[in-house]
Amino acid sequence: MNTPSEDWLDDVPEQENEDDDEIIWVSKSEIKRDAEALKVLGVELMELGKNALDRIPLDEDLRAAIELAQKIKKEGRRRQIQLIGKMLRGRDVEPIQTALDKLKNRHNQQVALFHKLEMLRDRLLEQGDDAIPAVLELYPEADRQQLRSLVRNAQKEKTANKPPKSQRQIFQYLRALAEGEG
Repeated sequence: MNTPSEDWLDDVPEQENEDDDEIIWVSKSEIKRDAEALKVLGVELMELGKNALDRIPLDEDLRAAIELAQKIKKEGRRRQIQLIGKMLRGRDVEPIQTALDKLKNRHNQQVALFHKLEMLRDRLLEQGDDAIPAVLELYPEADRQQLRSLVRNAQKEKTANKPPKSQRQIFQYLRALAEGEG
């Protein structure tokens, strides 16, 4: 009987280690976390209004899927979110995420501005004419007479237990001043 020679290993070609062919192993859990993160991004995109969605760089297919998901209410919505997540896997999400972060920051800045204006309005209502110079210092283009009449009307409405129409008008006037429309 022929026994194989011990030299048979010499006949097997050696594999060269090339850095280009290096395989990067990704765990199944990491893939699932990434897919879940893309679904969360899809939900955030879905919750945006039409005007905000127009500011985000989306292709036509993805935009159509998001707009459809906004219309769906129950079980179909979950499946549509999964579809959006799957569509996002094949795209570069960095520009989308960057645009979404800018939108959120703009929203946060606007909320902070509104809180500041509400505190200013409340200060005007509490202190009356004494708080008007502080408003004029912040917004030099403000009309002193208009502010005085709005504050007095708001105080009268408050004592008469009427709806706070003048309070809303004060806030709208302050917001117009803050946005440069005053």
